[in-house]
Amino acid sequence: MASPAVADGVVYVASVNTYALDASTGALLWEYPASGGYGSSPAVANGVVYVASDDGLYALNASTGALAWKFATDNGLYSSPAVANGVIYFGALDNNIYALNAATGAVLWHYTAESYAVSSPAVVNGIVYVSSYDGKLYAFHLPNH
Repeated sequence: MASPAVADGVVYVASVNTYALDASTGALLWEYPASGGYGSSPAVANGVVYVASDDGLYALNASTGALAWKFATDNGLYSSPAVANGVIYFGALDNNIYALNAATGAVLWHYTAESYAVSSPAVVNGIVYVSSYDGKLYAFHLPNH
């Protein structure tokens, strides 16, 4: 199980399913089933919970748990997503590093690395950093690479 994310008094946990719990009481607020299971920490931004799964990236309404959109990948994701300036970044086991529109899930760009990218991206001063199993650190400049 991955580390939880906390936002606005709610704890979000990705495990077999994604759970939203009241941070004060621990009461279950909602649960979203996974088709494959989750292996990374969720990211929360602008009322949306982003969760990487064995079959892609899910965007869930943070209040209700309703599916906003899903981005399918050829292989799973173990990279915790990073969100900055309306863009969500993550690496996948299909060797791609993706940048998606956080509101719609539309692909802004992707880059194919020599091996799979499982590290969580870091976004600093408009540059996205992510490493891959090919032993390289990639740096991209938010939506052009």
